[in-house]
Amino acid sequence: MTQRKRLRLGDLLVENRIITQEQLETALEQQKATGQKLGRVLVECGYVSEDELLRFLSAQLKVPLIDLAQFPLKPEVVRLIPEIHARRFRVIALTEEEDAVLVGMADPTNIFAYDELSRILKKTLKVAVVRESDLLRTLDTAYRQTEQISDLAEELGDELAVTDEYLNELADSVDHSDAPVVKLLQSLFEDAIRARASDIHIEPDEKALRIRQRVDGILHEHIIKEKRVANALVVKLKLMAGLDISEKRLPQDGRFSLQVHDRNIDVRLSTMPIYHGESVVMRLLDQTGGIPDLESLGMPDELREQFETAVRSPHGMVLVTGPTGSGKTTTLYSTLKLLNKPEVKIITVEDPVEYRLPRINQVQVNHEIDLGFARVLKAILRQDPDVVLIGEMRDVETVHIGLRAAMTGHMVLSTLHTNDAISTATRLLDMGAPGYLLASSLRAILAQRLIRRICDSCKTVHEPDPQEQSWLEKAGGTGHSYYIGSGCQKCHHTGYSGRIAVQELLMIDKELSLALASGDNREFIQAANLAAGYRPLGQVAMDLARKGVTTLEEVMRVAAEIEVDIENDAEPFMEEASLTLSSDAEILDEESPMERTFSFSDTELSLSSVDD
Repeated sequence: MTQRKRLRLGDLLVENRIITQEQLETALEQQKATGQKLGRVLVECGYVSEDELLRFLSAQLKVPLIDLAQFPLKPEVVRLIPEIHARRFRVIALTEEEDAVLVGMADPTNIFAYDELSRILKKTLKVAVVRESDLLRTLDTAYRQTEQISDLAEELGDELAVTDEYLNELADSVDHSDAPVVKLLQSLFEDAIRARASDIHIEPDEKALRIRQRVDGILHEHIIKEKRVANALVVKLKLMAGLDISEKRLPQDGRFSLQVHDRNIDVRLSTMPIYHGESVVMRLLDQTGGIPDLESLGMPDELREQFETAVRSPHGMVLVTGPTGSGKTTTLYSTLKLLNKPEVKIITVEDPVEYRLPRINQVQVNHEIDLGFARVLKAILRQDPDVVLIGEMRDVETVHIGLRAAMTGHMVLSTLHTNDAISTATRLLDMGAPGYLLASSLRAILAQRLIRRICDSCKTVHEPDPQEQSWLEKAGGTGHSYYIGSGCQKCHHTGYSGRIAVQELLMIDKELSLALASGDNREFIQAANLAAGYRPLGQVAMDLARKGVTTLEEVMRVAAEIEVDIENDAEPFMEEASLTLSSDAEILDEESPMERTFSFSDTELSLSSVDD
């Protein structure tokens, strides 16, 4: 086994005039205080860039510099190094030969790590240098727990030979921390958090159990052959959510909280009886990062400034529209964060309450006791609010109360399920809202969709295929460059990483108010299309495709319907386009007054209950 001599990174950098002796001494002092690696301290201090440091180490040590995002990893090779050692030493196994293993290291000068890995692998080590940030992301992907989930499911299946006895034992003890079902759930949640999943679907089939995770709006499936574990999982989840485990014929909704990898996750759970058992869908709401600012949602500056002007008005109504799963709630919570000041009283009525916000009075709708939106709204207006948020305009009575509240000195925020901003106003007229109330109350309508971002690590120029080219010719989008993601480790080989909102804003000016007051839908639509600053969703989506933010495939996927204004066919096709998104997300209602909090340790799941 090749012995490696000890190298002092700081001395090498000074010797090669990458940094000065004074910078090295400052960094060493900071290293003593923080305990970080010297290379990380030098990068954070700005004395050297990470890429420059990596290139230097590669040249000095005569080892290759590898881009992990583009490297074709094999799971069986990666797992040659146990996860605990991979994370401890910041290392990953890249390739395996008969008598050697190529490993990528964030710090190839770490002699202790080199010796320990040689002992573990019992082969000669060949070293490559990799970027630490890429390494940590890759470790999260490479050590996903799909195999562990299958193994735990098989172990649990063995214990279910006498199913009724096991389920009775499970039902008798909420804190059954050593049960394989708890370990299986722990692995499910940990894997979902690592994959950035927004939902977990548990679906029993005839001969298998399907576990599906929704990542960036798209479902990814993992099949467990041991179907018998489904009942045990459902029972445990119902216990965690405080639901009736004996009721299997009716849908149930609940919620609980848990901690996974130091992240506080709020879980909204819905069960539904299906042919082969009960289906469970869990919406995962990460409370750790807090509510995002409007700036971080991707709103163009001009649109954001107009929107902020509208919501800061002393009274009026602002609507955020789009199908389920289009990010309306996130936009509204970001708006509340903007308005949340000590001098402003804010009351919300929601179904369900998704995020807890300080200083804001949040009311949970409960239909079992006839506490609906309209009834809560009547009580809210006697609580002297400045801002009122209505979770959704579901019926004519709620619309009327909201409009009158907006007209009588309150800022009202709400949502509506419509395709675009223009159709929102006409929908309200069709629902029976008086034109004069809309004209005097409505300030702005924001319509939005969510589309997936191209992964920056594997973005490449895309030549539109014949179908896309035909679509572009109709849409007036030819003559531009477009991009796709080729797929890499960072994006789980999907070509996409994260999502961004596509938004159109219709500000209700004097001309539009007059059109609303007349109650003439056609007059309003014509005036809205000519409104200053109004840009339809189609234009905004195509702009993002031209800028390389998203793909043509993604724009076409969400463009469920494109309408052409026949009366003005001389204009570009996208001028009158509207986009609709087929809804993939589920509506999970929560009516339980009890919130349950769980904490995952390495092997235990503990339960505590606190009142809402």
